[in-house]
Amino acid sequence: MIRPRDSLQLALRAITAHRLRSFLTLLGIAVGIAAVILLTSIGEGIHRFVLAEFTQFGTNVISVAPGKTKTSGHSPTGIPTSVRPLTLDDARALEHLPHITGMTATVWGNTEINANGRLRRTTVNGVSAEMLKVFSIRVRSGQFLPAEDADNARAFIVLGAKLKEELFGADNPLGARVRVGSLQFRVIGVLEAKGQFLGIDLDDAAYIPTARALELYNRDGIMKIDLSYEEGVPAAAVSARVVATLKARHGREDFTITTQEDMLRTLSNILDVLTMAVGALGSISLLVGGVGIVTIMTIAVTERTGEIGLLVALGAPRRTILGLFLGEAIALSALGGLLGLLLGMGLAQLIHLLVPALPVHTPLSFVALAESIAVLIGLLAGVLPARRAARLDAVDALRTE
Repeated sequence: MIRPRDSLQLALRAITAHRLRSFLTLLGIAVGIAAVILLTSIGEGIHRFVLAEFTQFGTNVISVAPGKTKTSGHSPTGIPTSVRPLTLDDARALEHLPHITGMTATVWGNTEINANGRLRRTTVNGVSAEMLKVFSIRVRSGQFLPAEDADNARAFIVLGAKLKEELFGADNPLGARVRVGSLQFRVIGVLEAKGQFLGIDLDDAAYIPTARALELYNRDGIMKIDLSYEEGVPAAAVSARVVATLKARHGREDFTITTQEDMLRTLSNILDVLTMAVGALGSISLLVGGVGIVTIMTIAVTERTGEIGLLVALGAPRRTILGLFLGEAIALSALGGLLGLLLGMGLAQLIHLLVPALPVHTPLSFVALAESIAVLIGLLAGVLPARRAARLDAVDALRTE
């Protein structure tokens, strides 16, 4: 009877007896695991980056836009296709709904700003005084737009951090007069730097009262209403109140509501599928590694036929022979998996160092799963050669020696 310890020693001895062959075999698994870890690390890094970009503005936000985006096709003849715009009165009505903590009515466009002898063309947003509360933005100096009657808002402007630097440099812009399009405004504040959001530079923008933006862009209605609501309140409940209020005002549901919660859930699902698809692409290399183990173990069974016959003649059970060759296959794949983990994580960090803009993240769950897959591949790939070895007849095996 062969003890488990002896079986382990035989398996390790068999692996080290053909070092080059064993190394090439585990290298196939290592390359596959490294590819999976590298690609999923990049996919998960992008996943986390995109979600962080969205959540930096808060998660309890509901957006209302004019028109129904779910409808499609041409309108029947005789039915008007114009969309009723959202108005400042609509925004005020929504602002006073239960559980609403902030509201900003938004209009945006691209126009020229002339200040301090310098001319820049940039995005100018018409917003409400509570935009800071809705989107978790802070003022670096001065103040934000004051809360006053939207229809009679004073001509104040707040600059993004980058726009301030380009127009005024190191000078203090507070109190300065700037021309936006054909209108004059006075600078009352500068926002803290916010960076980029999905490629859009949030600091290269200016903010003026919504009513002034409607005048600037010669618009009748606002382009979006954003509402923040209390923590713990279901988004569906708040959305239902918004729908009821606007339907009562418009006579029909001619608007579209998007909750940040739904958008994040949809985005997360899409990114999850993308990460899985990228990982599946890398797993093709693992299949190649599995085929390599099958081939090498089949050759090993043929080369060691005499050894197998001797073990059987000495009383080794068939299951011991089976376990011996399965152990070799699992050991090779496990070692290859560990090498692949080191290679994959090392390459991921190296790429991040070379390209800092590319986010990478390797969760421990991915590491454990990858190593488990490597062991499973070794187990599956070693079954057929191991069963063949276990079924060899002792007499026939010894004759081949």
